[in-house]
Amino acid sequence: MTARVGVVTFPGSLDDGDAARAVRIAGAEPVRLWHGDPDLHGVDAVVLPGGFSYGDYLRCGAIARFAPVMETVVDAARGGLPVLGICNGFQILCEAHLLPGALTRNQHLHFRNRDQVLRIESAGTAWTNAFQPGQEVLIPVKNGEGCYVADPATLDQLEAEGRVVARYVGGNPNGSQRDIAAITNPAGNVVGIMPHPEHAVEALTGPSLDGLGFFTSVLKHLVGAPA
Repeated sequence: MTARVGVVTFPGSLDDGDAARAVRIAGAEPVRLWHGDPDLHGVDAVVLPGGFSYGDYLRCGAIARFAPVMETVVDAARGGLPVLGICNGFQILCEAHLLPGALTRNQHLHFRNRDQVLRIESAGTAWTNAFQPGQEVLIPVKNGEGCYVADPATLDQLEAEGRVVARYVGGNPNGSQRDIAAITNPAGNVVGIMPHPEHAVEALTGPSLDGLGFFTSVLKHLVGAPA
């Protein structure tokens, strides 16, 4: 049976269509989910896409965290549902306390849009098992509030538990502490990433096909998950 991966659309979402296309290219069925509908329609995994949910008012992701769909997503994620938050989705995951820390204004105060090399630090998550630890990938980054911050104890805990999923290589585009580009929760089913893997799944439009591995990883994870 084909896996069904939900892609949530919030008011102001920008990359929900791209995320749905990446899911389809990976071999799954994309299921469009609406922010105002708490029903996840039986999906096997969820992607929170990039964009500017609710206009980024208050803080990025601060209002989206209270959307009806997020109440269900939070409960399902705590029960093991794979959830990937990309850019604004990463911000929402932090606001929802599914991931620690916060994403703040880029240190240089400029929006940064470029192709970015990342080093995969953890291949043990539901979204990165298609990679090898230490593998370098090329994925677009585009953000104005992408600076990952946390208190020193949290950063040390992420490092000690192997929960830093990816780091920036060849220059940090936003000033994120310890060059962190992606992190995961202790169970490895929830991943937040600031760069955009959904923009690196087709040779025609992306700088590489490296982003596709995030989406094929969750399919591999679902095949091996207990029924």
